[in-house]
Amino acid sequence: MPQPHAPRPLVPLAQGIKALGLLILASGCSALPELGAIGASSEVDDANQAYAAPTAAAKTLPTATVVSVGDGDTLRVQGQGGPLTIRLACVDAPESSQAFGPEASLRLRQLLSTGRPVEVRAIERDRYDRTVAEIYSGGQSVGLQLVREGYAVVYEQYLDGCAATATDYRQAEAAARAARLNFWSQPNPTLPWDFRRGAASPGSPPPQTPTVTSPPAAPPPAAAPSRLPACTSSDCDCGDFATWEQAQAVLNASPGDPHRLDGDSDGVACESLR
Repeated sequence: MPQPHAPRPLVPLAQGIKALGLLILASGCSALPELGAIGASSEVDDANQAYAAPTAAAKTLPTATVVSVGDGDTLRVQGQGGPLTIRLACVDAPESSQAFGPEASLRLRQLLSTGRPVEVRAIERDRYDRTVAEIYSGGQSVGLQLVREGYAVVYEQYLDGCAATATDYRQAEAAARAARLNFWSQPNPTLPWDFRRGAASPGSPPPQTPTVTSPPAAPPPAAAPSRLPACTSSDCDCGDFATWEQAQAVLNASPGDPHRLDGDSDGVACESLR
């Protein structure tokens, strides 16, 4: 679930998300008034309220429909011109193979169920050709909600993409940490970007590599990319791929599925991207 290391110009971005078929807002988040939290879990029902996009601003945001959720900060949407992979901006959720990674993915699916309409504030394209964007459901920031509930952390390195509401993100994280919600309930949580580098927090054990089984004899064919994604040198998950074909190519090239892309061992990688 890595964030991009360098933003790309806005013109390629506009071309890349033409599937949304509407206006792209390239500036930082607008200041947002307080509304009730989106479907908050019981442990945060009385927590700080989520921020909602102003009605006037929401009308200018491109709209799309949720197709699927890959992990805790990645999803697919259907715009007017076709499907698009979205990486949630300004936050980072635990990896699928990390503590609270599956819970973060489940929570995002609860907030953004298939067929749900959303508003998209695009910021840039990342190196995996995903659109980095803030997603609003019912006018409310989904990324901020995940941080508030302790299912995602603030990605300080890329928080300038949400400059106008950076304080809201930081305050939401501070409240979740103080309440020891979900990811922050661990004594020494390893931050997602450190986990991807294989670094563990002091006193915490290294990530365990699960026992893997041999792949099926004849996996489905996939289009071979010109080169495999950079994540294959460390650890890939479904959120690292812009298309299913990329994920399947990595699975086919990795005997034993060391990246755990085929959870049900049917020979098909990252079925949520298909």
